[in-house]
Amino acid sequence: MKKMNEPVQPDYIFETSWEVCNHVGGIYTVLSTRAATMQDEHPDHVVFFGPDWGEHSDIYFAQDDSLFPGWQRIHNARVGRWKIPGSPIAVLLRWEGIAAQKDAIYGWAWEKFGVQSHAAYGDYDESCLFGYAAGQAMESLYHYLHLEQKNVVMHSNEWQTAFALFYIKDHCPKIGTLFTTHATSIGRSIAGNHKPLYDQFNYYNGDQMAYELNMVSKHSAEKQAAHHADCFTTVSDLTARECKQLLDKQPDIVTPNGFEPDFVPVGKDYTAQRKASKMILLRSQHADGKDAVVAGQPPFLLCIAGRHEWKNKGLDVFVDSMRMLSDHVNSDVFAPRVIAYVLVPYLEHSTLEMGKVTVVFVPYYLNGRDPELGETYYNLLCGMDLTVFPSYYEPWGYTPLESIAFHVPTITTSLSGFGVWAAGENAKCLQGLAEGVYVIRRNDSNYEQVVHKVCDAVYSFMRLSGKEQDVVRKKAWKLSQKAEWKHFFAYYREAYNIALRKVEKGQ
Repeated sequence: MKKMNEPVQPDYIFETSWEVCNHVGGIYTVLSTRAATMQDEHPDHVVFFGPDWGEHSDIYFAQDDSLFPGWQRIHNARVGRWKIPGSPIAVLLRWEGIAAQKDAIYGWAWEKFGVQSHAAYGDYDESCLFGYAAGQAMESLYHYLHLEQKNVVMHSNEWQTAFALFYIKDHCPKIGTLFTTHATSIGRSIAGNHKPLYDQFNYYNGDQMAYELNMVSKHSAEKQAAHHADCFTTVSDLTARECKQLLDKQPDIVTPNGFEPDFVPVGKDYTAQRKASKMILLRSQHADGKDAVVAGQPPFLLCIAGRHEWKNKGLDVFVDSMRMLSDHVNSDVFAPRVIAYVLVPYLEHSTLEMGKVTVVFVPYYLNGRDPELGETYYNLLCGMDLTVFPSYYEPWGYTPLESIAFHVPTITTSLSGFGVWAAGENAKCLQGLAEGVYVIRRNDSNYEQVVHKVCDAVYSFMRLSGKEQDVVRKKAWKLSQKAEWKHFFAYYREAYNIALRKVEKGQ
């Protein structure tokens, strides 16, 4: 018998996301790095459910017919291993078979949970049908494995899988349900539509803005999942504030995003990868000849990466700061050449030349198969001297955390969850790059100031000696160790406990 105050932990964890074995954005990093810790604590009692994209999925997925063999045949799902550290079990699903039931499913979601699907368009149908199929698969596997007397939780990530949570709440009420919003759909949309999210924050109503921004269905699914989940979580204090204002729901717990150091090469392997990556980056610009060396120094390499969200991700600040940097560099005979990479899918491939500063737009998902660089993002990250992520809207911010984990100092802002966390760990991060992370204070009205500060920080850092830069690189790496999953997974243990305790109480 467990004591009343003793935490309850799951015997099995079912988790679903649109990004299981499907690399789209930061949520892939959340799940794929957390999985090793989950496997350590619950070996092969963790099952991820994702969309089946056929050959594309096979980049990340290895089918294994020995896993749940009878269930695979009955449910017509593909079961195997996700090709990430920990090699967790993954179930890939198609949803076309239930497309004819869409209207009935939407009617059920409205009657049971108040989800307004009548205004659906675009990717809403596809996402919700996948979520519903994931819920069906979870219920089926739950009974196949005879888990009725076990502690089981299911975890839905983002509005795309909200219908999985609704299905489980309705059909398997003994399963504890968790819902995580990594970024509210309305908050992201307000910011992306150039509305002043922060200055006017207390005046925004989520339901009203959903109508104004044509986001009614997605917002409704997200909001109802937050309200009906046994445990509602988000990734930072910044987003928790959004949830309270725009979803009318305070998260039960904040679960910050950690990182898994197994992804990072060490020692001689890291040194070799860094050298190789620099050569690849320079060759892509035909800059590996004598013209690349300026003032006796090799080129200074930096980058920004992320989704194609020009304002939210700070791509506008990055490009403008590089324009300003060119004035400094071109008038300084001792400054090295600068090559700044914009690693963002769906942008047009182009190069912006400004004297000794070159901005290169690389519009690919860097999974090692792109025609330009042919390397993974993590491998290329090793070759960077600095990264810049001056975000306007960034609920967490994996890119700066990944950067420092790979020994690369980074610049971010106070509008990213990671930036807030880093400044909380070390207030000196608000002052400059000396500690490995520079958190620039940003708001709705100081764009030009942010551009200036990015420019000045990059110029100051690139003028340091190699040994001085190495000192900063080491400090960056040491800070990243505080954000490893072995420290942050405790928040998930508490989230599971909250969900299972609520189920125990029959609430």
